[in-house]
Amino acid sequence: MASAISANRAELLAIANAVATEKMIDKAIVIEAMEEAIQKSARNRYGAENDIRAKLDPRTGDLRLWRVVEVVEEVEDYFKQVDLKAAQKLDAAAKLGDFIVDPLPPVDLGRIDAQSAKQVIFQKVRDAERERQYEEYKDRAGEVITGVIKSVEFGHVIVNLGRAEGVIRRDQQIPREAARVGERVRAWIMKVERQNRGPQIFLSRAHPEFMKKLFAQEVPEIYDGVIEIKAAARDPGSRAKIGVISRDSSIDPVGACVGMKGSRVQAVVQELQGEKIDIIPWSEDTATFVVNALQPATVSRVVIDEEESRIEVVVPDDQLSLAIGRRGQNVRLASQLTNSAIDIMTEAEASEKRQKEFAERSKMFEEELDVDETLSQLLVAEGFSELEEVAYIELSELAGIEGFDDELAEELQSRAAEALERREEAARELRRGLGVEDALAEIPHLTEAMLVTLGKAGIKTLDDLADLATDELIAKKRVEQRRRDNSTPQRRSERAEDKGGVLGEYGLSEEQGNEIIMAARAHWFEDEPEVSEEAADADSSQ
Repeated sequence: MASAISANRAELLAIANAVATEKMIDKAIVIEAMEEAIQKSARNRYGAENDIRAKLDPRTGDLRLWRVVEVVEEVEDYFKQVDLKAAQKLDAAAKLGDFIVDPLPPVDLGRIDAQSAKQVIFQKVRDAERERQYEEYKDRAGEVITGVIKSVEFGHVIVNLGRAEGVIRRDQQIPREAARVGERVRAWIMKVERQNRGPQIFLSRAHPEFMKKLFAQEVPEIYDGVIEIKAAARDPGSRAKIGVISRDSSIDPVGACVGMKGSRVQAVVQELQGEKIDIIPWSEDTATFVVNALQPATVSRVVIDEEESRIEVVVPDDQLSLAIGRRGQNVRLASQLTNSAIDIMTEAEASEKRQKEFAERSKMFEEELDVDETLSQLLVAEGFSELEEVAYIELSELAGIEGFDDELAEELQSRAAEALERREEAARELRRGLGVEDALAEIPHLTEAMLVTLGKAGIKTLDDLADLATDELIAKKRVEQRRRDNSTPQRRSERAEDKGGVLGEYGLSEEQGNEIIMAARAHWFEDEPEVSEEAADADSSQ
């Protein structure tokens, strides 16, 4: 580039063409970079205070250099201004206020100036190349692309994509997959970001979407939209599950994905380094889909808790290990596939749990309603689990239970209401003992039990509550599925919980949470001085 500045016209154009072709950028950008470099060098020679312009003709290679000066009556800046008499020597038609051109002779750049010009041109070309790469790849996120491994740096694989470079970070690689420089590799474009050092193209071979795209390439029915992959989950390099559905009842989605003698699925398996793939028919019925997702294990019963987004699955004793899988892999993938926490238990455990719940609820009704064991057990057998259900159910429904009449139903509802009042009073006393302000009890949706929970969490004033975000107040905890650790004979129940909101256990909606927070913040605005209409009008007129 150093010779580009002092070269003849033909050489200047030849260099501009060569750089534009090599970097795949517009020739006009290279010409502009050369002009900027020449301007910078000319300012170094004639003085940085001058407003010097350069123009390189892209067709002929002619280079013009000039200084722009303003015509003024009295010169204050001799670098950028000229008086009328001197201006009319350059341009007879010049008048005050005009900007005129003062031609300059071409500069003969020394070694230092040439190096400086070279830096300017390189930087301009580099910026243009980065912008071109970003524009080319910014809308390609979600595609599968093929490249050549250029290098491996700190465990991250750098891939040459032809006109740009991508990176497969360590956490997006298939475990134990060897990356060899010079090998071709396919990956899924996760995202493209514009950064100071150029566009960053992040690739992945571990994402479930990569597997879905591979199936779309191998299975024409998926590419055409006849078969859809509704859900996918992966344990990269080990095992994966996909849920598929067919829009055409005559086409079996599982068989189409497997292919003749397994040819289609095997092509995907080989690309994913032997990852075993379970292809499962997807169903809108959550229970059916969970049963399918836990294959090859047999499921006896599925209980869905929609509020907690949890699923309880009961399996025969001899199916427990199969349902859980090695190190919990099968149930973990099924959980990801259904987007719900799955709790697996045996028939014996489920029976024990039911008996325990039955006994606890019966005992609660027996004590709170002051009834005998037979009556309390009858209530539980009829599906009652909470005092609120007894207190607020339609009287006719309660009286309709075999062996009940209107008088007994009224008495039970009366006792349930009294028991709830006793609970509320006990919670109120406990709340006050914790130092929770009475003002919090006036906020909608908050019960005394909730206020006790807030008090135990250190939230005792309106300001304490107002400082919370809605998620910090109502977000539910997510519970990992229960599983067996195959390395030990003893089963363990994993309860790695994400920290939820303070009142996450009460099932408040987001709308209710917002109302609670806004009600707690209301007093912040009550203290603001009111502005009279006259004062507001006076301020607006100033």
